[in-house]
Amino acid sequence: MEITKVNGIIISERPYKESSKLLDIITKEYGVIGVIAKGAKGIKSKLRSVTTKMTYAEFQINYKEGKLSTLICADIINPLNNIKTNLLKISFASYLLDLTSQVLKENNNKDIYNILVSTLLKIEEGLDEGILTNICELKYLSYLGISPNFDSCSICGNSKILTLSTEKGGFICKDHHTNERIVSNKTINIIRMLYYVDIDKITKLDISSSVKEEINNFINEYYDRYTGLYLKTKDFLKNIRFSYI
Repeated sequence: MEITKVNGIIISERPYKESSKLLDIITKEYGVIGVIAKGAKGIKSKLRSVTTKMTYAEFQINYKEGKLSTLICADIINPLNNIKTNLLKISFASYLLDLTSQVLKENNNKDIYNILVSTLLKIEEGLDEGILTNICELKYLSYLGISPNFDSCSICGNSKILTLSTEKGGFICKDHHTNERIVSNKTINIIRMLYYVDIDKITKLDISSSVKEEINNFINEYYDRYTGLYLKTKDFLKNIRFSYI
């Protein structure tokens, strides 16, 4: 039996027969794979503690392409305890796992995994989970082939930007503004910065609530218009996010 090492995050677990589990794991090497953890439900099993949702670890598996792989053992890379013990953070993280698995169905680029991990680790550090989620959402758009234009007016290329438009695909100038909401100059500048920022280099996120709202509204509308994705975790996140306001 050949053992393969993969870095990954468990996105779902479900019981299998009397004592085992079936896992879905987002991996850097192979995208989303199905894995059986034999005996993992047993109280004395060494696999019990490393086969729960949101485990970020190096997994040693008997990998079978296109089939169910078998888990041998796992070494935790980061327990993500700050996320797992905070309802708001775990709600954002669950949505990100769900979203990532959908994006990987369209594009299996390894950079998608790197974006996810970087985002989760910054949430774990205590940075703003809402803005970090927005950054991740923005970066995923290029892998879905529907990137907004945050460099100039989406219609004419004018560099003097008035506002954002989901219908017109990003920035628009005053000459091509029709009935779109006018957002603040800070929102225009910050959403472009978030789109291009290196997540690993972020040390602080100090953004006003009004700018956060304008950015989040644009991203939600853009996803609704262009992706066709419906995620239950997104609906749950909207409800719990509202309760924290």
